[in-house]
Order: sequence, then C-alpha cells, then structure tokens
Amino acid sequence: MLLKTFGWSFAITVAGLALAGVLWGWQGLAIVGILSILEVSLSFDNAVINAGILRKMNAFWQKIFLTVGILIAVFGMRVVFPVVIVAITAKLGPIEAVNLAINDKAQYEELVTSAHPAIAAFGGVFLLMIFLDFIFEDRDYKWLSWIEKPMAKLGKLDTLSVIITLVVLMVSAMTVATEAAHGAGDKSATVLLSGVAGLITYLVVAGISGYFEDKLEDEDEDEEGEEPAAAPAKKGNGAVVGLAGKAAFFMFLYLEVIDASFSFDGVISAFAITNDIFEMALGLGIGAMYIRSLTVFLVRKGTLDDYVYLEHGAHYAIGALAVILLVTIKYEIPEVITGLVGVALIGLSFASSVIRNRREGKPGDSSGAQSEVASGV
Repeated sequence: MLLKTFGWSFAITVAGLALAGVLWGWQGLAIVGILSILEVSLSFDNAVINAGILRKMNAFWQKIFLTVGILIAVFGMRVVFPVVIVAITAKLGPIEAVNLAINDKAQYEELVTSAHPAIAAFGGVFLLMIFLDFIFEDRDYKWLSWIEKPMAKLGKLDTLSVIITLVVLMVSAMTVATEAAHGAGDKSATVLLSGVAGLITYLVVAGISGYFEDKLEDEDEDEEGEEPAAAPAKKGNGAVVGLAGKAAFFMFLYLEVIDASFSFDGVISAFAITNDIFEMALGLGIGAMYIRSLTVFLVRKGTLDDYVYLEHGAHYAIGALAVILLVTIKYEIPEVITGLVGVALIGLSFASSVIRNRREGKPGDSSGAQSEVASGV
C-alpha cells in the first residue's frame, strides 16, 4: 500500500536529486532537498483538505487530479505562475519574462517579491473563506466544541463569512498594506483589489461546485427513495460521494484553486533559499508530489473517517495560514513558524481523534458514532 501510493514520489525524488547533483553539484542537490522539505512542511494541511474533497469524487476524477492536477501544481504554480506575476508586474511580454527569470535572477526575485502583497491578499482571502465556511457549518463532530457550537449557530446567517472576510480585508488594507514589506510603499489599493478577486474566485468556484454536488445528491435521493442505507451521506459525515460530470469538474477546479492558494507562501518562501527558477521548480515539484501521494493515502486508508478531527485541525491551520499571509504583507514571518503552526494543529487534532476512538472503544473506527462528540481539547 505504501509503496503503491508513494512509489512515484520516491522515484521522482531519486531522479530529481540525481538531476540536481549533475546540473548544480552538491550545493544544488542540497537546495533542492531543502525546498522539497519546505514544501511538504508548509502544505501538509493541504493534503488533509484535498483528501476531504477528493474522497467525494469518483475514480476517474481522482486520477485526473493525480495526473493533470500534478502537472498544474508543478509546472503551473511552480514555474509558470511566478513568470506570469513578473510579466504582469513589470509589464513585460512572456518571452521577456522568461528571459529575465533565466538571465537576471536578482531582478526576477525582486519583481516576484514586490508582487507579494497582491499574492498574499488573494490567497489569504480565499483561504479565510474556506476556514469560515467550515467553522460556521453545523457538523456532526465537533473538535473544539466551545468554539464550534456558537459558530454553528451564527452560521445560520448565510452571508456572515463574506461579511467577516470583507471586514478583515478592509482592516488589512488600512493597516499592514499602508506600508508593505521590502519598501513596497502603500499597497492598499492593490490589496483591496486582489482580496476582492480572491473572494469572487472562491464564491464562483465553490458555489458552482456546491450547486452541482447538491443537485447530484438530490437526484440520487430521488432514485434511491427513502432507504437510509442507500441514501448519500450528508456533507461532513465522512462518506464517499462518487461525484462525476460537471459536479466533479468544478470540484476539481476548486481543488486546484485551493492548491494554488497553498502554493503562494511556498513559492515566495523559496526565494529565501534560491532565486534559480529551475532549482525552485524541481524542489517544490518534488514536495508537491508527496502532497499528492499523501492525499491519495488518506483517501484510500479512510483516515479522515477513522480520525474525525483531522479535518478540523487542517481547517484551523488554513485559518492560521490565511492570517499569516495577510500579516506578511508588512511583516516577515519565518517559514518555520508557518509550517510548525499547521503541523501542531493537525497533530493536536489527530491526538484528540485517537483519544475519542479509545473512549468509544473502537480505535480507528468512527462508523458507529453518529452523535456529536467533543474531545475536550
């Protein structure tokens, strides 16, 4: 199971490190290895979130996510995205931007770094919406019940997450964006525009995918009748819903935008280690492969069903990352802090799940527990 799931990741790691050693020597090999570890540590919570969505899709779309999706993640976000940012920021053509990335690495790094406020605002708002929509939904399982119970009641106001996100965006534009990091000056207008773009992207992609998902579930309920065993599980119960067609397509787009939002901090952070676009793409690409493999592992093992608070921990990590991204518009935060926050929250949620399972007397099995459970963390 382990080799089958992580086999391609292991193979690409060996090939990638060997290529780095041949092209750039021991120093390049070390840089690529460090970037791979950086990507995994920063995106571990991404794997949990991806698994929660991927398990709803049928086998065909799961394969699409692992093939086409990995190409988008590696080449799209780690290679093309920084070049596009440079082209837009410096008002250059695509060929000029590529030439700059290869031949003038210092200028290339400077231009990508100067675009950080816009990137952070877009990604921060998108991730904040994911967290808020999760925390405002009334779920069968509650991890931090003292927070989640009152939030679920407030969540009956449909537009509350949008209102809070807009307030956070306005506060960010009037505070941290007025004097952005690296001497970028006042970026209030840029942050507002990018943040609104992130919000619109979330509402469109998540809204369309949710619409088709609900429509598919309604059709299944009509076909299957009232039989409890045959009816599709509700959102949040941890059962697999084999989404296909338009529903799966928009869910796939939603996954890719989430992955892109998680990639922003990794790409920007990579410049602290190297400004070579090829070293960056290779190192971050290897890390992205492990995130994909970990996602598949979580789905196939049913880990999210067995450890019911893992999704909670991952979403809290998303909320923390959203805040960190917005704060980094002005203040530099070490990558190790970003990574450790996510790992710590997921670790705590995993421990709480283990304690709950032992208390229920069914370690690693959540199928018989449908009542609301609080871990007491």
